[in-house]
Parts: sequence; C-alpha cells; structure tokens
Amino acid sequence: MTNTALIPSALIGAVASARSMTPMATIASARLAGRSTPGKLVLLDHPLFKFGALAMGVGELLGDKMKTAPDRTVFLGLLARVASAGIAGAALAPRGREKAGAGVAIATAVPLAYLTLAGRKRAMAKIGQTPSGLVEDALVVAAGVATIAFFTRQKWGAPSLKAA
Repeated sequence: MTNTALIPSALIGAVASARSMTPMATIASARLAGRSTPGKLVLLDHPLFKFGALAMGVGELLGDKMKTAPDRTVFLGLLARVASAGIAGAALAPRGREKAGAGVAIATAVPLAYLTLAGRKRAMAKIGQTPSGLVEDALVVAAGVATIAFFTRQKWGAPSLKAA
C-alpha cells in the first residue's frame, strides 16, 4: 500500500482547516445516504453522532458570518479542527491505517487553518465578512462533498443515489 492511499485523509484535513465541522457533517450525510468509508469507525454509525454532526455543520456555517465569530486559530477552533479532521481522516483511510489517516488529516488541517484564515481576512477586507464567508462556505462545502463522494462507496443493498 502506498502513501497515496492517505490522499483522501489529507483532502478532508484541508476542508477542516477552513470549516471545522464540515468533514464530520459530510461523512454523516454520506452514512445517512448509505455510503461506507474505507476506515472502520463505529462512531460513524451512531444516530446521535450523525444528526449532531449535521447540526454542528449547519450551525458553523451560520455562526461564521457573525461579527463575534472567533478566528479559526484560537485554541478551541484548532481543537475542533483536530477532532473533526482526525475522525474524518481516519474514516477515509484504508482499513488498518486509520491512525495514519487521522494523523495526516490533522497535520494538514492545523497549519492550513492559518493559511485559510489569512486568505479569508484578505477577502473580508475586499468584499466584507458575509460575502467572503459565503464564498468560502461554497468552496469548502463543495470540496468536502466532492472528497466524500469520490472516496466513499455505496453499501451493498443500500438504495442508490443514481437515477434509474
């Protein structure tokens, strides 16, 4: 197995750098749609986790536009990124390499949080907080959905999302 097997974990870590709850929300959505992840994580099948992750993902998207929203690089923001990236990175890693996937995702998310914050601040100076946040939301959610869609698979016997 090559190190390229951990690319999905790195990609979801990049998503977590800008929106800490989006990786968890996209994986929860995929699980609700009957998709499975390569890595084995029992937590992903618990209903409370799935719906909680979705609620936190939506809450973060709304809260990010508030003037009082803290920077993503404050301690709690980084802690949320570590947790979300770690769980999502482990889920997207090949079976048996979940710890490596978590590590890669975290190692991607934390330093990129500083880079994505710098980019967001530049965008805020040009177009304002809400418009820059909406653009960032669209890009990050699209990247999260694309990563999850590409690196998960339909469970056997689950209804297909494709049109018949």
